[in-house]
Amino acid sequence: MINNLLKHILSLSICLGLALPAFGQISREELKKKVDDIITRAYTEATVKFPCKLNTSGKAKMGNWKDVENCLNSAHDRVDWESHAAALKKIRDEDRVHIEDLTLTIEASLTEHALSYEKVFLVKKKEEGEALLPLSNSLLKFLPEKSLADLLVYSQKGELLGKFLGTYSYERSGGLRVLNEYRMVSFQYIDTRGETQAPSETFLLDLYGVPWRDAHYQPGFRLPSNKLFNWR
Repeated sequence: MINNLLKHILSLSICLGLALPAFGQISREELKKKVDDIITRAYTEATVKFPCKLNTSGKAKMGNWKDVENCLNSAHDRVDWESHAAALKKIRDEDRVHIEDLTLTIEASLTEHALSYEKVFLVKKKEEGEALLPLSNSLLKFLPEKSLADLLVYSQKGELLGKFLGTYSYERSGGLRVLNEYRMVSFQYIDTRGETQAPSETFLLDLYGVPWRDAHYQPGFRLPSNKLFNWR
């Protein structure tokens, strides 16, 4: 309810050309600039070693899931999350920004600065037309909302399965203790009969992929927000 109200206020302010206060001592324009500066630094830290080489193998020219995992997870770990979270908390405290308004601004900035796959991975020129980008758990974990929508999905053997629909997440237990639970990300697709399907495998690795020629220009790497909100 609160999120919908904030979105309505933001939309109304844009239509009217107003710079409404962000529920505190700072305008929305000023808030966006401060948040963008922090998010930009986070992306700069994460992407210092981009693009990463993406090798392919097999008849279907499927990208190597280990290349994807090493590239994206290492990028995530290079970010100084604690420092950026502290900087965002400082904005909230000193400028008295409403937590919901700050949250929306952070999420919007993370999406705005997401990188296309051509800036993330390097695929050999001779393979660009036939290579498949593997829909591994690691790749899906950083996938921006609505990215890859309607792209053709192929199996590891090169069989056409359908069209990409979107991602979903769920909790998986790594043992008997609750503390061993962790979040997994998978995807759904519309098969050739028009029915919604999801992989039965937990670890997707390189079992499914979408054409690199169709995916390379789409947003593919979006930093997550969870570690930026440890002050809430």
